[in-house]
Amino acid sequence: MVTAFNGGITGLVKTLAVEIAPHRINAIHPGVVGDSPKWRDAPEHPHLARTPIGRLVTTAEVVDATEFVLRNTGVNALDLFVDGGLRVT
Repeated sequence: MVTAFNGGITGLVKTLAVEIAPHRINAIHPGVVGDSPKWRDAPEHPHLARTPIGRLVTTAEVVDATEFVLRNTGVNALDLFVDGGLRVT
């Protein structure tokens, strides 16, 4: 289900980036955020073994990615996955 959802978001981002230009449309897809209240106390999350970087992403990493997308006005039609590579496994 998540794959279908992400595919839908990707299509929407690309379509809207063209249709409502010059307004920028981007999407940030955070993976499992290891230090979030939901997962902080579950260090053995099932996705951990499948994540190429060997750990879950942090809130700070998602915030850094968000700040980059917001500040860089040359970024448009971007689907940014902040998931430690989980999406490709």
